[in-house]
Amino acid sequence: MPVGVVVERHKATSPWVDYVWRPASVLSGVPAAAPWTPLGTADGTTTYYAGTATISLHRTETANYIDNLGSGAPQLWVVLRPTHGDPPYEVLAVTADPSEGEGFTEAGNDLVDTVPMPADIKEALEAFVAEHHVERAFYKRRRTSGAEAAPAGGGRKPRESES
Repeated sequence: MPVGVVVERHKATSPWVDYVWRPASVLSGVPAAAPWTPLGTADGTTTYYAGTATISLHRTETANYIDNLGSGAPQLWVVLRPTHGDPPYEVLAVTADPSEGEGFTEAGNDLVDTVPMPADIKEALEAFVAEHHVERAFYKRRRTSGAEAAPAGGGRKPRESES
Protein backbone atom coordinates (compact mmCIF):
# COMPACT_ATOMS: atom_id res chain seq x y z
CA MET A 1 0.00 0.00 0.00
CA PRO A 2 1.74 3.24 -1.05
CA VAL A 3 1.32 6.14 1.37
CA GLY A 4 2.53 9.71 1.78
CA VAL A 5 4.00 10.96 5.05
CA VAL A 6 3.37 14.41 6.52
CA VAL A 7 5.71 15.75 9.22
CA GLU A 8 5.65 18.79 11.50
CA ARG A 9 8.48 21.04 12.63
CA HIS A 10 8.25 23.46 15.52
CA LYS A 11 10.75 25.60 17.39
CA ALA A 12 12.40 23.76 20.27
CA THR A 13 12.63 25.16 23.79
CA SER A 14 15.96 23.38 24.23
CA PRO A 15 19.32 25.15 23.91
CA TRP A 16 20.77 22.07 22.15
CA VAL A 17 18.41 21.74 19.18
CA ASP A 18 16.73 24.36 17.01
CA TYR A 19 13.65 22.39 15.95
CA VAL A 20 11.59 19.39 17.01
CA TRP A 21 10.30 17.14 14.24
CA ARG A 22 7.52 14.58 14.42
CA PRO A 23 5.33 12.60 12.03
CA ALA A 24 1.93 14.27 11.80
CA SER A 25 -0.12 12.01 9.53
CA VAL A 26 -0.12 9.44 6.76
CA LEU A 27 -1.98 10.01 3.51
CA SER A 28 -3.51 7.17 1.50
CA GLY A 29 -1.82 6.97 -1.85
CA VAL A 30 0.99 9.13 -3.13
CA PRO A 31 0.36 12.84 -3.64
CA ALA A 32 1.68 14.68 -6.71
CA ALA A 33 3.83 16.97 -4.52
CA ALA A 34 7.61 16.55 -4.42
CA PRO A 35 9.13 15.30 -1.16
CA TRP A 36 9.79 18.04 1.42
CA THR A 37 7.20 20.39 -0.05
CA PRO A 38 6.02 22.84 2.66
CA LEU A 39 2.28 22.51 3.19
CA GLY A 40 1.69 25.40 5.55
CA THR A 41 2.57 27.20 8.76
CA ALA A 42 0.34 27.80 11.77
CA ASP A 43 1.21 28.84 15.34
CA GLY A 44 4.95 28.36 14.78
CA THR A 45 4.53 24.85 13.36
CA THR A 46 5.46 24.16 9.74
CA THR A 47 4.00 21.11 8.01
CA TYR A 48 5.83 19.30 5.21
CA TYR A 49 5.04 16.48 2.84
CA ALA A 50 8.13 14.35 3.63
CA GLY A 51 7.84 11.61 1.01
CA THR A 52 6.43 8.18 0.34
CA ALA A 53 6.59 4.74 1.90
CA THR A 54 4.94 1.41 1.26
CA ILE A 55 3.01 -0.43 3.94
CA SER A 56 3.71 -4.13 3.46
CA LEU A 57 1.29 -6.61 4.96
CA HIS A 58 2.33 -10.15 5.87
CA ARG A 59 0.04 -13.14 6.46
CA THR A 60 2.13 -14.29 9.42
CA GLU A 61 1.55 -11.00 11.27
CA THR A 62 -2.26 -10.92 11.19
CA ALA A 63 -2.49 -11.47 14.96
CA ASN A 64 -0.52 -8.23 15.47
CA TYR A 65 -2.81 -6.40 13.03
CA ILE A 66 -5.84 -7.69 14.95
CA ASP A 67 -4.35 -6.32 18.18
CA ASN A 68 -3.79 -2.94 16.51
CA LEU A 69 -7.31 -2.82 15.04
CA GLY A 70 -8.84 -3.94 18.34
CA SER A 71 -7.15 -1.16 20.31
CA GLY A 72 -10.01 1.24 19.56
CA ALA A 73 -7.62 3.75 17.94
CA PRO A 74 -5.58 1.93 15.27
CA GLN A 75 -2.15 3.44 14.66
CA LEU A 76 0.55 3.45 12.01
CA TRP A 77 4.20 3.62 13.03
CA VAL A 78 6.24 6.10 10.99
CA VAL A 79 10.03 5.81 10.93
CA LEU A 80 12.18 8.77 9.88
CA ARG A 81 15.96 8.40 9.56
CA PRO A 82 18.24 11.43 10.06
CA THR A 83 20.18 12.45 6.94
CA HIS A 84 22.54 14.94 8.65
CA GLY A 85 21.86 17.25 5.74
CA ASP A 86 19.02 18.93 3.97
CA PRO A 87 16.31 17.65 4.16
CA PRO A 88 16.90 16.56 7.77
CA TYR A 89 15.07 13.19 7.50
CA GLU A 90 14.23 10.52 5.00
CA VAL A 91 11.09 8.39 5.27
CA LEU A 92 12.37 4.93 6.13
CA ALA A 93 9.17 2.96 6.78
CA VAL A 94 5.51 2.98 7.72
CA THR A 95 4.00 -0.10 9.35
CA ALA A 96 0.69 -1.24 10.84
CA ASP A 97 2.43 -3.95 12.91
CA PRO A 98 2.95 -2.83 16.54
CA SER A 99 5.82 -5.31 17.03
CA GLU A 100 7.64 -4.09 13.94
CA GLY A 101 7.08 -0.48 15.00
CA GLU A 102 8.56 -1.19 18.41
CA GLY A 103 11.49 -2.98 16.77
CA PHE A 104 12.38 0.19 14.87
CA THR A 105 12.94 2.01 18.17
CA GLU A 106 15.96 -0.19 18.92
CA ALA A 107 18.22 1.56 16.37
CA GLY A 108 18.45 4.62 18.60
CA ASN A 109 18.90 7.36 15.96
CA ASP A 110 15.67 6.90 14.03
CA LEU A 111 12.64 9.03 14.85
CA VAL A 112 9.73 6.61 15.42
CA ASP A 113 6.24 7.83 16.29
CA THR A 114 2.65 6.78 15.79
CA VAL A 115 -0.05 8.55 13.83
CA PRO A 116 -3.75 7.70 13.56
CA MET A 117 -4.57 5.16 10.87
CA PRO A 118 -6.67 6.68 8.04
CA ALA A 119 -10.10 5.06 7.57
CA ASP A 120 -9.37 3.63 4.10
CA ILE A 121 -6.11 2.03 5.29
CA LYS A 122 -8.01 0.59 8.26
CA GLU A 123 -10.59 -0.91 5.89
CA ALA A 124 -7.86 -2.42 3.69
CA LEU A 125 -6.14 -3.87 6.77
CA GLU A 126 -9.42 -5.35 8.03
CA ALA A 127 -10.01 -6.94 4.61
CA PHE A 128 -6.47 -8.36 4.59
CA VAL A 129 -6.95 -9.85 8.07
CA ALA A 130 -10.35 -11.31 7.12
CA GLU A 131 -8.80 -13.01 4.09
CA HIS A 132 -5.51 -14.24 5.55
CA HIS A 133 -5.84 -14.74 9.31
CA VAL A 134 -5.53 -18.30 10.56
CA GLU A 135 -6.08 -18.90 14.26
CA ARG A 136 -3.15 -20.82 15.66
CA ALA A 137 -3.39 -22.93 18.77
CA PHE A 138 -0.98 -22.13 21.57
CA TYR A 139 1.21 -25.03 22.56
CA LYS A 140 3.01 -24.80 25.84
CA ARG A 141 6.37 -26.49 25.77
CA ARG A 142 6.87 -29.03 28.49
CA ARG A 143 10.07 -29.00 30.40
CA THR A 144 11.75 -32.27 31.21
CA SER A 145 12.73 -32.82 34.81
CA GLY A 146 15.19 -34.84 36.81
CA ALA A 147 17.62 -37.19 35.14
CA GLU A 148 16.07 -36.60 31.71
CA ALA A 149 17.11 -32.94 31.81
CA ALA A 150 20.68 -33.42 33.02
CA PRO A 151 23.28 -34.40 30.43
CA ALA A 152 25.28 -37.53 31.01
CA GLY A 153 28.01 -36.95 33.56
CA GLY A 154 26.25 -34.06 35.28
CA GLY A 155 27.08 -31.54 32.57
CA ARG A 156 30.70 -30.80 33.49
CA LYS A 157 34.03 -32.52 33.46
CA PRO A 158 35.34 -33.48 36.88
CA ARG A 159 38.55 -31.81 37.98
CA GLU A 160 41.61 -33.97 38.38
CA SER A 161 41.44 -33.45 42.15
CA GLU A 162 37.85 -34.78 42.17
CA SER A 163 38.64 -38.05 40.34
